[in-house]
Amino acid sequence: MLARTADSLFWLARYNERAGNVARSLAASLRMASLATMDGEEGEWRHLLLSSGTEPGYRGRHAEPSAQASVEWLTIDTANPSSIASCLEAARRNARTVRTALTVDMWEAVNDTWIALQRTGAEAVQDDGLPAFLDWVKSRTLAFSGSAADTMLRDDAWRFTHLGTMLERADNTARLLDARHAAFQSTDPALHTQWQTVLRALSAMRAYQYMYRARLEPVRVAELLILRRELPRSLRFCNARVAQTLRDIAADGTHPCGDCSEMAESLRLRCDNRRIEDLVALGLHGFLTAVINDNNRLGAEIARCFFSGGR
Repeated sequence: MLARTADSLFWLARYNERAGNVARSLAASLRMASLATMDGEEGEWRHLLLSSGTEPGYRGRHAEPSAQASVEWLTIDTANPSSIASCLEAARRNARTVRTALTVDMWEAVNDTWIALQRTGAEAVQDDGLPAFLDWVKSRTLAFSGSAADTMLRDDAWRFTHLGTMLERADNTARLLDARHAAFQSTDPALHTQWQTVLRALSAMRAYQYMYRARLEPVRVAELLILRRELPRSLRFCNARVAQTLRDIAADGTHPCGDCSEMAESLRLRCDNRRIEDLVALGLHGFLTAVINDNNRLGAEIARCFFSGGR
């Protein structure tokens, strides 16, 4: 496979996953910002900007986090490269580059989404229209992911697409937890809404209820999102998939993997045979910061090994 084809498939998947992640996080924060919490409404938006990794850019344009400014920054502001509009535009641009490597269903999912986005005005993210817009984004990104899972041959095109999805997903989970790490090292019931926000942002509320059949407890929430292999958005699940996909790419002998496989295996082992109590005792912030940094380094190494350069 040509390096530029692998590059575009990888980033197509990452941008699609990122758009869906922003929509989920924004929907959860929108719900919680309306409640009386310890951090207040401004604190809720600050957490969201931190977890999206876009707070520095936001601060360059706005003095303080506010509902309207944060929503526009994360949805339709193309000055933000991680806004929903920017991600869907970048996904479609990469899809056009590798049109022949995509199945019909994949192309239609990403192209139809982009066409509909062009018809969407600023009013779509205002007031009562915002929840419907976020639901639409989630459904469209799921349509792409589902079509990729159901229609792609399990060859290198699939592997680089899956690799991008899993790497982006792991990064999102780690950032969401790290932005609220202090809430997971306290049993204060006043922090209940923060534990709930993270679960909702990762579409994991029902999974928590099914697995634990108990009220929310911070240690259990952290365990589910970091260490449980059953949850497809946990760090353990995503890191295992990244490591396995890189092993599959290396197995055919056509792609030199450099240090990618070793770095991915190191990330995978961080979550294997660990107890959440030990991670909490040592400090979640340090653990999650290390995971985020190592995930970024792995992304850079993947670009160096397989592509023409990073993004």
